[in-house]
Amino acid sequence: MRIINLNPDTDIGASAWFVDIDGHRLLMDAGTHPKREGRPSLPLYDVIKNENVEAIAISHCHHDHVGSLPVAQRFFPKAHVLMTELSYFLVERVLHNSVNVMVRQRDEMGIAEYPLYTHDEVDDVAHLYQGFRYNREVDWAAFQKTRAGLPSPTLEFYDAGHALGSAGIMVRGAKETVFYTGDVCFQDQTILKGARFDDIKADVLIMETTRGNREVPAGFTRDAEVERLAQSIQRVLARKGSVLIPVFAMGRTQEILAQLALLMRAGKIPKQPVYIGGLGRVFTEIYDLEAHRAHRSHTNLKLTQALNLIVLEKGQSEKMNLSGGRIFVVTAGMMSEHTAAHNLALRMVGDERMAIFFVGYADADTPGGRLKAAAPGVPFAFSPSGGELTRKCEVEDFDLTAHANREDLLNFVGQVDPRTVLLGHGDEVSRKWFEERIKARFPKIRVIQPVPGLTVDA
Repeated sequence: MRIINLNPDTDIGASAWFVDIDGHRLLMDAGTHPKREGRPSLPLYDVIKNENVEAIAISHCHHDHVGSLPVAQRFFPKAHVLMTELSYFLVERVLHNSVNVMVRQRDEMGIAEYPLYTHDEVDDVAHLYQGFRYNREVDWAAFQKTRAGLPSPTLEFYDAGHALGSAGIMVRGAKETVFYTGDVCFQDQTILKGARFDDIKADVLIMETTRGNREVPAGFTRDAEVERLAQSIQRVLARKGSVLIPVFAMGRTQEILAQLALLMRAGKIPKQPVYIGGLGRVFTEIYDLEAHRAHRSHTNLKLTQALNLIVLEKGQSEKMNLSGGRIFVVTAGMMSEHTAAHNLALRMVGDERMAIFFVGYADADTPGGRLKAAAPGVPFAFSPSGGELTRKCEVEDFDLTAHANREDLLNFVGQVDPRTVLLGHGDEVSRKWFEERIKARFPKIRVIQPVPGLTVDA
């Protein structure tokens, strides 16, 4: 079995893994790097451009896992694209939005090579996308001639509990198996229930390490964190300030909206409009429409009915009145430039009545990460367009993650009992923590931090 990590960097970047099993070749994920622009944001497709990739399997529809799919399809035009049926309902909308963002960045930031693909290109390749239910075994190489009479390797999606349609991917060959966690969440969130990775065994495990750098405090509970969020929102609204919650359009938006709806229903925060972005509204409607297909709590909670959602119009975030107490749940989660979250933060950061509440991951080298780390009253560099700011507003971080806690993932390694673990999708500190703990608890397991672009014989 050959495996290559195609992420162009060693951090949380453009997720893409090449797997050669029984002479058949599979690409798992085709992301873009969230901190890079243009072609440097792409996976290292040139490393495998001469490989006969027969299929592409997508774990879920966040940009760092699917954002370069049309580019991957240029390299491998005969490859079928497999994903869960829930991701199938999302993927084209995600890719078309990526085109819109790249066109805007070309015009506003002068990135000449954008867009990396076009709307027409997305439409032209979408017929190759296939959606499958969880826990259905698929012969992904069956349309190619098998070697030495061996049957086709198979692929099976397992519910990862991270976002709508998210999956871990099991690949079974004639004699060996590999399991790729994708992004996984073992604990129940507000809407989605935790991953269903029961009884998984594999020879090789490819594992995310996002929260390896974060210890869960003793006595921590998600319910207590939600209560703290409710009290904080009440406090800000009582002083006539507004609350900004920066989120990713798909996944985080819907989880936070569901929590706000439940808090309003329980009388813990006042019923009032919630301002969201247009793309967040689109994905929220899909969450509502596909509630019956998802493994979730509050199946009958329709967010578009339970909440008074107001979609921000273009430019509205830059000029609307922020006094009097408003709630914004808008993109982008890391406050990248030229987004509603970035523009609102510029207006709110210097006002002590206002509050910015983080509810998910924000890389330290992004505007959101820099704001989260900023001390009150101390100037800091927010972004190239936003310049230097001084924080006067309230900033809080609420641990409502959609990623597995590190101890849960470590226990999962023991459950899978692989001969080899490949660590990815995490910073250096996170990957080091997992390597040390796996070696200490499971000394027979080989642990590899794969160098981008180099082949690993697993």
